[in-house]
Amino acid sequence: KTLNDLFVHQLRDIYYAEKRIVGALPEMVEKASDPQLKQGLKMHLDETKGHVLRVEQVFKMHGIEAKTVNCPAIDGILDEADEIVGDVDDAAVMDAALIAAAQAVEHYEITRYGTLIAWAKKLGRNDCASVLQKNLDEEKAADRKLTSMADAGVNLRAAS
Repeated sequence: KTLNDLFVHQLRDIYYAEKRIVGALPEMVEKASDPQLKQGLKMHLDETKGHVLRVEQVFKMHGIEAKTVNCPAIDGILDEADEIVGDVDDAAVMDAALIAAAQAVEHYEITRYGTLIAWAKKLGRNDCASVLQKNLDEEKAADRKLTSMADAGVNLRAAS
């Protein structure tokens, strides 16, 4: 009904998404063969655990209970990633598929954090916006790293 209601709902949505991603990343790490990709996914798992903590901090700052709402969008992105990765036998192609799946997740998170930050500012919650900005900055950096890995050789190896 209000912008605050939207903010809380979206915060619960990204909380669900981050928790789902924490659960999905270890399997992606296991399936990666490129050492740089494997290490990057491990590092992002640690960052994602930090994202969960920051979202919990925003719940507390905003005076609301930290809880999730189902997020069909991230469920769909992760289900599609499982489906695509499950159909790949070649290790180089698997790495390219993992990067594509990870970037789909990053792009979803980038849109959600961008919206949350804008709404937090409109609600006069610059304190919440600055905490969420840290997550957004890390998501954007992860996306850039994935692009760099793809361009630096993963996609070329997959095409060979």
